[in-house]
Amino acid sequence: MAAAVRVEELLAAAAPGEREAPRSVAVEKELELEFDLGNLLALDPNPPPAAGLRGAGPRREAALRALARDNAQLLVAQLWALPAERAGGAAGPLVASLPEPSCRLPREKPPPKPRPPTRWEQFARLKGIRRRKRTSLVWDEQAKEWRRRWGYRRAGGDPARSWLLEVPAGADPEEDQFAKKRQEKRERVARNEFNRLRNLARAHRASTAIPAPPLHPTGHQSRQELGLAARVARVSTASLGRFQPRLPKEPVELPPRGRCSKKRRFEPVLGDLAAERGRQLELLKAMNSKKPALDITRAVNKQLREEDAEAAAAKGKKQKQRGKRGRRQQQRPARGGRKSGARRQQRPAGGNITGGKRKKA
Repeated sequence: MAAAVRVEELLAAAAPGEREAPRSVAVEKELELEFDLGNLLALDPNPPPAAGLRGAGPRREAALRALARDNAQLLVAQLWALPAERAGGAAGPLVASLPEPSCRLPREKPPPKPRPPTRWEQFARLKGIRRRKRTSLVWDEQAKEWRRRWGYRRAGGDPARSWLLEVPAGADPEEDQFAKKRQEKRERVARNEFNRLRNLARAHRASTAIPAPPLHPTGHQSRQELGLAARVARVSTASLGRFQPRLPKEPVELPPRGRCSKKRRFEPVLGDLAAERGRQLELLKAMNSKKPALDITRAVNKQLREEDAEAAAAKGKKQKQRGKRGRRQQQRPARGGRKSGARRQQRPAGGNITGGKRKKA
C-alpha cells in the first residue's frame, strides 16, 4: 500500500516556490522603450543579459520572465498616463482612449480584389462624367408639391399618362402618339434590364472563370488571335464543327475528349461464335450464382393468407344467405289452413309433366 500523504505537507513544500516577494512598479532601463499605445506595443532597444540567457534551464526561464514583467510594467504605466473616464456611470469600469497607432501591422489575408467596372462606369470614365449626388425629391410646379425624381408619381408626371400630347413637327398626324410613348417606355425598360443582366454575367465570369484572351470584333488582330477566333467559331455548333467547311491549308483538329460524349460501339451480328458462347455462359453463371429473385417462403405464406381470406369470405356469405332465408319463412303468412303439400303433384320418374298430360315418346 502507498503511504498516506498529508495535504499540509504538500502545501508547505509548494509554498516557497509560489511565494514571490512583491516588486516595485518603478523600473529603470538604460535606454527608454519605444511605445505604440494604439497597438499596445512596446519595443525594448536594451540588449538582454547574455549571462542569464546562456543554456536552457530554470535560470534562463526566470530571466525571460523578469524581462517580460519589467517591460509589461512600463507599458501599463504608459496606459495609466492616458486620459480615462468611467463607462456607464460612476460605478462602471475605467476606460482609457488609445491614440492612433503609429506602426502599420501586416494584413492576415490579401486585400479583396476590386469590382470590375460596368459599361456605364467605363463610358463615364472615358467621357469624364462625374457622378453628382442629387436629392430624391424635386418640386413639381403642376402639382405644387414635392415628388420623387424618378418612378411612380414622379415630378412632371409620366408623358405616356398625360391627357394631351403635342404632335412633333414632320411626324405623321394620323400616328398615335400615346401608343408610341408606351412602346418607347417598354423598350427602355427592356434595354435597361438586358444591360443589368449582362453586367452581372460579366462580373460573374470575371470572378469565377479563367480569363480567356479577348476576341476583338474590330481590327488589330494578330495571326494567333485570328486562328483562335476561327477555332472558337467552328466548335460553337451542335456537332462541334464536325460538318463545317474548312479553309484551305487548315489543319484538322480533333475535338477535346472532355466536351464530346463517347461513341457507342456494338458487336457485329455475324462474328466469333466462340466469344458469343463464352459471354452467354458467363451471363448464365452470374444468374445462377446469385440468390433467386423469388422468395419461396414469402410466396407460400401469401398464398395461404389469400386462401384463408377466401374461405372466411365464403363462410360469411353462406351464413348471411341462411339468415335471410329464415327471416323470409318467418314473415310469410299462412293460407287458410291449407297444407303446403295438398296441391303438389308428384313428378314421375320417367318424364316431365306438362298440362297434366304425359308427352309421347
